[in-house]
Amino acid sequence: MRVKKTVEKINFARSLRVHQTDVEKLLWAKLRDKRFMGIKFRRQQVIGSYIVDFVSFKNKLIIELDGGQHNSELGKRKDVVRTEWLSNEGFHILRFWNKELLENIEGALTMIQDALSNPSPNPLPQRGEGYKEGTIL
Repeated sequence: MRVKKTVEKINFARSLRVHQTDVEKLLWAKLRDKRFMGIKFRRQQVIGSYIVDFVSFKNKLIIELDGGQHNSELGKRKDVVRTEWLSNEGFHILRFWNKELLENIEGALTMIQDALSNPSPNPLPQRGEGYKEGTIL
């Protein structure tokens, strides 16, 4: 049964790549073919039980473009669970509203560049781990 769900998820991701939104097309034109900072991005990729909009596996960075459905209470709750799971897998997630990206793509690209240039520690430190006085990081 799990194999069937995985195949269905992969097929759905493929259909999302074929039927991109205008906002996804705009960002993909900037990210594809290592055009942005020489970094390989993939679009509509299956990670666990989720399909993410854009991901650099090497840099553990996910970029999500959010439409109005993410502003509902249900959408917000789902996004919290999804973000927590992906973060626990070591990914850093950047989220942009579709309107925000359309109005200021250069600002979004600057935020993406900052995230790639100053990555979070992977995996993220667990509670009680991390910096200790007298330690050089």
